[in-house]
Amino acid sequence: MSKKNNLLVAASGTGGHIFPALAVSKELEDEWNIHWLGVHQRLDANFIPKKYNLRTLNLKTPRKNIFLIYQYFEILLSAFQIMRILKEKKINLVFTTGGYISAPTIVASKLLRIPIIIHESNLIPGMVTKYFGFLCNYVLLGFKKTNSYLKNCKTIFTGTPLREQFYKFNFLPEWVPKGKGPLLIVMGGSQGAKAINQILYDSLEFLLKKKFRIVHIIGEANQQPFHIKNSKHYIQKKFTNEIAALIQNCDLVISRSGAGTINELIEAEKPSILIPYPYSKNNHQEKNAMLLAESGGSVLINQNKISKEFFEETLERIFKIKSKKGKIHYEILDLMKKNMENNNKIKSKNEIKKFINYFLKDF
Repeated sequence: MSKKNNLLVAASGTGGHIFPALAVSKELEDEWNIHWLGVHQRLDANFIPKKYNLRTLNLKTPRKNIFLIYQYFEILLSAFQIMRILKEKKINLVFTTGGYISAPTIVASKLLRIPIIIHESNLIPGMVTKYFGFLCNYVLLGFKKTNSYLKNCKTIFTGTPLREQFYKFNFLPEWVPKGKGPLLIVMGGSQGAKAINQILYDSLEFLLKKKFRIVHIIGEANQQPFHIKNSKHYIQKKFTNEIAALIQNCDLVISRSGAGTINELIEAEKPSILIPYPYSKNNHQEKNAMLLAESGGSVLINQNKISKEFFEETLERIFKIKSKKGKIHYEILDLMKKNMENNNKIKSKNEIKKFINYFLKDF
């Protein structure tokens, strides 16, 4: 079989859309010529390898105002531009992971009778999956429970694929603060989280006094400059490619609760404090976080109710020292770790690869 099959990957915007698509694409390189469709001035250019022939469209994220309907109409109109790309690249199959690039891509593909597979990583399906999923040949699910929201779609549970680094052990980076104190990883997703950053800054003196070691990933998008110098036990970074090593080797993660983060925590079996983004569509981040909170592996804190005092009390409770048979340990943290071990894992990349390769043609 010659390598004449052409796959269009439509994934753009946040790491939650891009990273799963990248993980799948890497598995498909031997069988498919991969072409990538993204959006101008998003994270795409930072992460998509040149070999995937990135093409970007000048689409704007819809804003809630009187022109909202027109903005959605403008996005759908880009389907005609995408149709030209599909024809030009002789695309045999489209794989997408949601986001605003997905809707016009699905419409364009359907008009050209090109098969489409969409992957939905959130527990509560996003707008594109909800309204356009029935046009796709398959809707692949990151969580089994999502099936109940998509009655008119051909759904299959595959789990959500992660970056390769999460499937192997990684040593802790040399730049991480040294010492015996518990290691906290504080992050807000690929775009950062101002509210998480602020509560961390407010409690930093308390944390350092308690001998915590802290790696703080502040994010690159829309961040106000906070001039806090790195100390012996506190390191601040805008971004790092070593996130798997940090999560695997830390004691606790403090983070937003995008689907990617939830699955990374499950794979690493790592306890967490999750602070969902309160304005996520359909409140999907809170629903994601509840999966781990209900299993006892995470503490869910509502951003609108968080305070410096409550945040510090929660950490004190998790890291309260107990002595058993002469051994010192953190009783609640250890219980959270044990609960995280009970979450089911699935080899998502292999499952998704099977469905995509079903559409291979022998030329």
